[in-house]
Amino acid sequence: MAELIRDFNKISKKDVGIAGGKGASLGEMTQAGIPVPPGFVVLSHAFERFIEETQLVAEIDSILHSTDHTDVAKVENASDKIRALINSKTMPKDIELEIMKFHKKLGAKFVAVRSSATAEDSSSAAWAGQLETYLNTTEKDVLEYVKKCWSSLFTPRAIFYRFEKNLHNQKISVAVVVQKMVESEESGISFSVHPVTQDYNQLIIEAGFGLGEAIVSGEVTPDSYVVEKDALRLLEVNVSEQEKALYKKLGGGNEWRELGEKGKTQVLSGEQVIELAKIILGIEKHYGFPVDVEWAREKNKFYITQSRPITTLSKK
Repeated sequence: MAELIRDFNKISKKDVGIAGGKGASLGEMTQAGIPVPPGFVVLSHAFERFIEETQLVAEIDSILHSTDHTDVAKVENASDKIRALINSKTMPKDIELEIMKFHKKLGAKFVAVRSSATAEDSSSAAWAGQLETYLNTTEKDVLEYVKKCWSSLFTPRAIFYRFEKNLHNQKISVAVVVQKMVESEESGISFSVHPVTQDYNQLIIEAGFGLGEAIVSGEVTPDSYVVEKDALRLLEVNVSEQEKALYKKLGGGNEWRELGEKGKTQVLSGEQVIELAKIILGIEKHYGFPVDVEWAREKNKFYITQSRPITTLSKK
């Protein structure tokens, strides 16, 4: 029988087909000794078995293929139908038990549950932001959110994206990453090549207070720091005032909090910027191409929560 779940430390970049782009990247970095919060991947086999055993394959195909993908309202309607079908079905018992077993072994009170498309993030296509992520999830909600991640393969954005990239006749599946939640005091994104000037000797780090979703979703404007890579020298600091930040609520889920005076201060010190820059350079060196990285910092330690190729650079 097909394997259902695998720990990060047994996954590498060769496993995109079963762990998705995000899962394969987190496994690859874990094996390379990069500081990644521990976790496991519910492999795409589990999703495929779920839609086969609940007899959804033909239904989903027929809804997708009979939809006019140029009509926003029709795509939204198709998405609602498919997602409702997936969310209404019960997960096979052995898959449920296996997920709960790995969750227990992880020993984390709060986890991030993140979709990972198996056709993810090549240099010409990026699924980033197309599928869903659920932060600060507790044990009682894990199974429900795994199903929601499965169904997010059919959000309106993801359906449009398939047609736009001509992937609608390819088999696209979805894995789900379940990862120990970092309670980030600061977080952000980084590009190992400056995405605007395209200077290969500069990397840029963006940083905000609280959880990184606030920056990724564009809700807050982060600080930005430019580092010269060869000399590991801080070239430029832009501090943005941040009025609010996203933090974990006590019982799970997230909430916005006002920052007051703290929001006017620089998020990372010069030393911390250089410490993070070294980790980013290590990731770029490991992969051998420019990377776009998501990071978080908890109790004075940096963690990497995602890395993917930068898809917007003109050829060097």
